[in-house]
Amino acid sequence: MKSNIPRSLQTSVIVLVAVGLVALTLGGYFSPVTNWFTHITVNAQTWISSRYLAITDFLTVPRDVVSLRKSNAGLEAEVANLQKQVIDLRQQVTETNILSTLVDFARANPEFSYKAAAVIGRDASPFLSYVFINVGSNQGILPGMPVVTDKGLVGRVDAVISEAARIQLVTDSASAVNVQMQTTNTEAMLVGSLTGDLSLEMIPQDATIQIGDVVLTSGLGGDYPANILVGQIVTIRRQQSDLFQQAAVQPNVDYNRLQLVLVITNFKPVNISPLKGTPGP
Repeated sequence: MKSNIPRSLQTSVIVLVAVGLVALTLGGYFSPVTNWFTHITVNAQTWISSRYLAITDFLTVPRDVVSLRKSNAGLEAEVANLQKQVIDLRQQVTETNILSTLVDFARANPEFSYKAAAVIGRDASPFLSYVFINVGSNQGILPGMPVVTDKGLVGRVDAVISEAARIQLVTDSASAVNVQMQTTNTEAMLVGSLTGDLSLEMIPQDATIQIGDVVLTSGLGGDYPANILVGQIVTIRRQQSDLFQQAAVQPNVDYNRLQLVLVITNFKPVNISPLKGTPGP
């Protein structure tokens, strides 16, 4: 059964209803309903989103942890490698600086011929002061040759094999070096000790020495060239009842941190021990 309402009237009613709804909406009459519907919609979306993210995290976190662990291990290995490179570069720079200084020292003292050597070990005994260097008889090294750095006297070659040599430091308890004070030419004997300390013995009682006096090799005894720097006097022990004065010496060389040294190859030690015996009839 067809409707008796004209089509134009239906259209007019629909338009009026639509205009009315728009007017009511613009007038704020539908705000409570709109706000309630919006609130419900937002809460629903929030709940769905949170559950979706939780499920996503649950499924992806294990893979992320494994990936992060692998990445972290790779970064740690790279950092360790870089640290090793930095240490190697610093070592190279240090050795280069030392070599440059030794070259300058050799040029400033052209009267001697030198052979550069690296310290490759130390004697394990707490009662001996020896180091080992990486040159030996194949490089022309002989027992008795003096060893120095740019800072001063180190010791002398004690034993030699084809590719290495042992150096007795002046701090060794069996070491004795003839020395003199730079300013007064007062002679004395520089001796080592079990503790590694250096002291001056056999200083004449009437000799004038002072703290800060520079100690050099004297060349007497034939074991070392003259005028090689040893160190400075730091304390003096003088008693009227003693035949000689004594003094402690601060060495100019740090014997615990030796890395590169110079062997004086053109100095020939003179053994005068036989001449020190009792004269014949």
